[in-house]
Amino acid sequence: MANPTPGDQHVIFRQYLDAVGLHGMAGAEAAGLQPTEWYAVSLITLAGRITSGDLAARAGLTTGATTRLIDRLEKAGYLRRTSDPADRRRVIVEASAETFPDIEDVVGPARRLIAEVLDRYTPQQREVLFDYFAHAAPAYRAATEEIRARAARSRRPGPKPKENTSRPAPPASE
Repeated sequence: MANPTPGDQHVIFRQYLDAVGLHGMAGAEAAGLQPTEWYAVSLITLAGRITSGDLAARAGLTTGATTRLIDRLEKAGYLRRTSDPADRRRVIVEASAETFPDIEDVVGPARRLIAEVLDRYTPQQREVLFDYFAHAAPAYRAATEEIRARAARSRRPGPKPKENTSRPAPPASE
């Protein structure tokens, strides 16, 4: 597509984001995990070690939900938890040595197909793409936090502002 219009760019970008999200859900399903579990395992393996509190914050979960998540993933053999030597009350979570022995079966198709897409670009163009990825990831995390904060405010207990649910009267027929 040569010189897509802003409207076309919006559609293309939405289709891209939807495809990435769908791939994440399919990866989770192929691994026998829920999407939140898949995301948590990815966070843990990328970080090497992470506190349960940091995992909760990054995954947008309550501490109770995070404890249950860690329990499930530990029982399934994906991770192990240890106490922080400096503060035994803090829980450190790390991936098990063989968290995903067959991970290539799950992510291999995307790696192969995306490598083919990237091969279309010059080294300089790939630098721009990876510069975008490096800057877009924190922007999306910040946007996620804004969405979560807004959603949390709307879930606060107490009376909600009344919405105008009345519909305008239909036009009078002549």
